[in-house]
Amino acid sequence: MKKIILLVAVFAVFTSCKTKVNEVVKPIDYTITAQEVKSIVSYLASDDLKGRDVGSKGIADAATYVEDKLKSYGATPYFDTYRDNFKVGDLDAFNVVGYLEGNDADLKNEFILIGAHYDHIGQSKTVANDSIANGANDNAAGTSGVLALAKYFGAKKSNKRSLLFVTFSAEEKGLLGSKHLANRLKDANLDLYTMINLEMIGVPFKDRDYQAFITGFDKSNLAETMNGYAGTKMVGFSDVAAKYSLFKRSDNYPFYEAFKVPSHTVSSCDLSNFDFYHHVDDEVDQLDYPFMTTLINNLAPVIEQITNASTKEIKLNEN
Repeated sequence: MKKIILLVAVFAVFTSCKTKVNEVVKPIDYTITAQEVKSIVSYLASDDLKGRDVGSKGIADAATYVEDKLKSYGATPYFDTYRDNFKVGDLDAFNVVGYLEGNDADLKNEFILIGAHYDHIGQSKTVANDSIANGANDNAAGTSGVLALAKYFGAKKSNKRSLLFVTFSAEEKGLLGSKHLANRLKDANLDLYTMINLEMIGVPFKDRDYQAFITGFDKSNLAETMNGYAGTKMVGFSDVAAKYSLFKRSDNYPFYEAFKVPSHTVSSCDLSNFDFYHHVDDEVDQLDYPFMTTLINNLAPVIEQITNASTKEIKLNEN
């Protein structure tokens, strides 16, 4: 009787193992959907948030929303909380900083910062009884990209270097949030490898042979590296961006100044292809969500390869 019971038990274990071996495991899909991107932009650029001006309830609500998203994606606070607090005059302001530690014992001490500003100007010139400058392209779009990338890396947990996912406040006041954080991290001797900023990625170009441009194109080999990893010309050079010195006009610049490392903005709008900059009509329905989603999903594996490269291959050019 004992032999029969033992044989049954062995058969059951064998059958169970065989089933697991033959079971088809569906691969995890790490791509971001257009619905997810539009959902983020729709909240941040809603009338309820009143244009996300510094010191307003709207930007405080936006910060809480970003924090909740980062937490759900597995990004932890880099400081005591997600908020990096500073002052704009008498107003309380805060960047939101999420942290995903690298999984390589040595490379995790090097950091890549992925950022976008989540503030906007609040009010603008009234048009058709509307005075709320919702800032969908500027820059709920870029913020959605940061959150989408946080979701991608939080799910894959593939990053050898450590990642900081940052949404900046007071960009519209003169890059004050990024200046504050850059100086704070510099004072703490953070080993920053590169900073990639996302700004106004909500509309496509119609006459370019690339999806997006990077500001300060000639200052490093970032574009060359990104295109090499992408296997196509994903990012390119914008004459308009160079003409108006857009390299110095977004949150990449304070990190370039403080750390002297490659720090660039990725954008698909150099103001030649969008009529509603700082305008009340910068609304959710003006953006091209399939385009945005494609760009983000193309960026994710490229940044992943930068994150996992054995050496710091992105370098400033000597000029």
